[in-house]
Amino acid sequence: MPTAQPSHDPSVAINVEGLGVQYSLKFTRKTTLRRSLTRNEKNVENGSDSKFWALHEVSFEVVHGESLAVIGPNGAGKSTLLQVLAGIITPSAGVVEVDGHISSLLTLGAGFDQDLNGIDNIRLAGAFMGIDHATLEQRLPGMVEYADLGEFIYQPIKTYSSGMKARLGFAIATSVEPDILLLDEVLATGDAAFREKSKARVMELVQAAKAIVLVTHDMTWVEEYCNKAMLLEHGRIVAAGDPAEVVEIHQEHSAQRRALQAAAGVLPVPRAAASTPAGAAR
Repeated sequence: MPTAQPSHDPSVAINVEGLGVQYSLKFTRKTTLRRSLTRNEKNVENGSDSKFWALHEVSFEVVHGESLAVIGPNGAGKSTLLQVLAGIITPSAGVVEVDGHISSLLTLGAGFDQDLNGIDNIRLAGAFMGIDHATLEQRLPGMVEYADLGEFIYQPIKTYSSGMKARLGFAIATSVEPDILLLDEVLATGDAAFREKSKARVMELVQAAKAIVLVTHDMTWVEEYCNKAMLLEHGRIVAAGDPAEVVEIHQEHSAQRRALQAAAGVLPVPRAAASTPAGAAR
């Protein structure tokens, strides 16, 4: 992934310009080479192709001390965006400039060895993150205390629930005091007490001039704890700015989609509509 130190403004943690991520849809599990070539010839003749843009012409900035919420319907490209920022996916177009150390928690259990216990997985994750052994051992008690897994910290990860994995992963991701923290829907996992503790930790990072980018479906979290929001739909930015305003647009669009789906018979008829007296006009 092309990365560089932002030269125009030292306060900018992330600068994204014209970002695009394109996938080829030509090959599937059941697609043979002959069928693929035949389909490609037909696509050329018809002036079409089998490319899909998961993200297209996406541009934005995140400055140090900002908490950006990325919201939108499923399939909008939110997780793809975070994977680009984390360096997991190489963009097909555009420029991504990152200033600072990134820590990410994008998928629960990603990078965990299912047969190792919690403590050994902390050590493993620390090695992957480039933390030297002495520093990791010094921080280990704090991570264990923050995760608050009790005796389960000595049990294999394969015995953990999704909430327990979230606790451990979040403790690891935030303990390294990153300049930029990427979170993908992990704050919705776990009990209420841990979610509040997680939110408090994110706010500490923001107040320490750290940059946060998170994907979430929790609109309350967006409005109360983020100072910026961005709405993605079909891989494009539809709205960006004040969290409350962006959330309102997202909710309006979501209501419109549900109404269209209900009219098409994709969703159940709303209860209020179902109670319409017999014989009434539909």
